Amino acid sequence: MECVSASPRRSWIYPTVILCFFGFFSMMRPSEPFLIPYLSGPDKNLTSTQMTNEIFPVWTYSYLVLLLPVFILTDYVRYKPVLVLQGVSFIITWLLLLFGQGVRAMQVVEFFYGIVTATEVAYYAYIYSAVSPEHYQEVSGYCRGITLVAYTVASVLAQLLVSLAKMSYFYLNVISLVSVSTAFLFSLFLPMPKRSMFFHAKPSKEVQKPSSADAVIEEPREGGASGCDEEKPTSETPVALGKPDDGQLSGPKPENVAMRVFMQWFQDLKECYSSKHLFYWSLWWALSTAGYNQILNYVQVLWEYKAPSQSSFVYNGAVEAIATFGGAVAAFAVGYVKVNWDLLGEMALAIFSVVNAGSLLLMHYTADIWACYAGYLIFKSGYMLLITIAVFQIAVNLSVERYALVFGINTFVALVIQTLITIIFVDQRGLNLPISIQFLVYGSYFAVIAGIFLMRSIYTIYSAKCRKEAKNSAIHQNPCAPPPEGPRSVIKETHF
Repeated sequence: MECVSASPRRSWIYPTVILCFFGFFSMMRPSEPFLIPYLSGPDKNLTSTQMTNEIFPVWTYSYLVLLLPVFILTDYVRYKPVLVLQGVSFIITWLLLLFGQGVRAMQVVEFFYGIVTATEVAYYAYIYSAVSPEHYQEVSGYCRGITLVAYTVASVLAQLLVSLAKMSYFYLNVISLVSVSTAFLFSLFLPMPKRSMFFHAKPSKEVQKPSSADAVIEEPREGGASGCDEEKPTSETPVALGKPDDGQLSGPKPENVAMRVFMQWFQDLKECYSSKHLFYWSLWWALSTAGYNQILNYVQVLWEYKAPSQSSFVYNGAVEAIATFGGAVAAFAVGYVKVNWDLLGEMALAIFSVVNAGSLLLMHYTADIWACYAGYLIFKSGYMLLITIAVFQIAVNLSVERYALVFGINTFVALVIQTLITIIFVDQRGLNLPISIQFLVYGSYFAVIAGIFLMRSIYTIYSAKCRKEAKNSAIHQNPCAPPPEGPRSVIKETHF
């Protein structure tokens, strides 16, 4: 009987089901679309200035400080303890949201939510330790899909409860507390992995490349960057390599193991970023994710400024549900687009960055809340589409280990940029800008990103044209000469 009862735990089905339940309930938070109306209402009675300039920046700072230590700790302790820690942090966050009062209490809420978002890395990393490689694609799809479903369901439920049942925002937070508490209970039933990607690797690790489904999983889970609650081949340097040291990273001296791991990380990152193709896609990822997180952090404050919830109907839940669904559809549609991303990818980044800049400037200049909602829908859908492309371009020829490292560094750089934006423009010790002016800054920021990649794309297309003309000229001058047998790129064209 003991063998029979243990059997399901050793299969891929058991951890997948538990992980999906954990993901669903951790994202099933109907209070999130109405966080600002709750904080500004009679329950907390906080002002827009307090929320924008004193409370929300704490999340950005705590997330930045915690991200790298948690990234290392997650692999060292083999994921499950970090998921349990995330569940505990969720519970503390919502208990403080329900019963805490004043600016200081809400700043503590932001700190604990910083722990929640920093520990989020363990959710997807757990897959690669508890599931065999042949099931990576389907399990990644399940875990990614369940979080999108949960966030959409929570947003729709919240809108129905507020609009039709006239439910208080306080009780939306009670539902969220029950949901995240359920997620914590599920985390306790996850089997403890025997290995991890770096510190507890197998003696002979199989190098696995994330599939196209895996490649999109690392796009931040919906709501993961809200103010409180709220995924290539190259002709220059192919990087589809495993880790040079495939041996067991363990020995009698733990400090030597850590040093070997850190040195291996440094060498891997140096080799990965030596590819110009990967570097520029990573640059866009970091720059745009910094802006995206900032928008998610403060967009509800802007909506409250345009249409105060105390004197008008609000449709935050419906907007978030539509934005999530639209972003998911856009990301899915990319799979049917056949484009030479090596040549035209940076032009696509420039064009959609212009669209994102325009939508943010619309949100700044319009006085109509519906136009503001529309701008947000366009912005979020455009970002989710582009991040899907960017993640695939980065991940398609990287091993799982290298993809995890590149994702971690890109996320860290994005947080550094976001922190600088917060310190300069948002924090009360900086310019302390009002929320409407902040969105003018964010729109200008995405316009700068568009300019950078527009110039880069023009250079790329012009260089490709010059190489083609030079090749044709050489053929015409010596038509009998055999074609050159130089090194060929791994994949000349990537079809999604």
